[in-house]
Amino acid sequence: MDPQPLYKLLEEKLQQYNRPDFIPNDPIAIPHRFTLQQDIEIAGFFAAIFAWGNRTTILKKCDELLSRMDHSPFAFIQQHQAVDLKRFLSFKHRTFQPTDILYCIQLLQYHYRQHTSLETAFCKQTKNMESRLNAFHTYFFSLPDAPARTHKHISCPAKGSTCKRLNMYLRWMVRKDQCGVDFGIWKKIKPSSLICPVDVHVARVARTLGLIDRKQTDWQTAVELTTALSKFDSTDPVKYDLALFSLGVHEQSRILKTSFQTSGT
Repeated sequence: MDPQPLYKLLEEKLQQYNRPDFIPNDPIAIPHRFTLQQDIEIAGFFAAIFAWGNRTTILKKCDELLSRMDHSPFAFIQQHQAVDLKRFLSFKHRTFQPTDILYCIQLLQYHYRQHTSLETAFCKQTKNMESRLNAFHTYFFSLPDAPARTHKHISCPAKGSTCKRLNMYLRWMVRKDQCGVDFGIWKKIKPSSLICPVDVHVARVARTLGLIDRKQTDWQTAVELTTALSKFDSTDPVKYDLALFSLGVHEQSRILKTSFQTSGT
């Protein structure tokens, strides 16, 4: 496909969706409720790992979780007592069970007792994003009583996952522009090193637009897509996630395919 019409399309959709009115109906609305960096990090982390399925349900369950943390996630992580954890014994979201939430709280408390930011958990390795996410996975489950069942909620490239939710979380925390959607509060990770979040919708659109050839939807697919997007902006390729996501959600890929075929591009 001719790169010029494709670039024009991606930029058009980026401008359409990379704006404040995109926020309220997206999981990124959850961390946008806060101003303290650690609150943003914690609320964003849970919003990201809860983010699959119906977005209304995702927002509702995030609301419920934050309510059980007294709407002060960092203070709760730091100061909660054992009795306070009983609040989560009835909390469930899809396959998230109380065991999973309680371990996440335990790990976050362990981390913030030693570090001021969750960013350092993603900086255990710095070779590339693959090494960062594999090291994060190892670190996240480094506590002696880490439940085996919780592993499925924190993905890693070593298992072939696209790591869609973690890559989305990193996009929120790392990239920054003047539009106010992403936060850009982490400075140790460069936007150019981020990997585009890929789910079945984004993969379908990317294949339709000729951005990826890989048949599987796995970690290498996410890398292939990011490499393709970097040809349009090498310093911030994952900004186009907003464009691809919008095209996927609104089921425009078939329309796009017909449009490009008709125009002969």
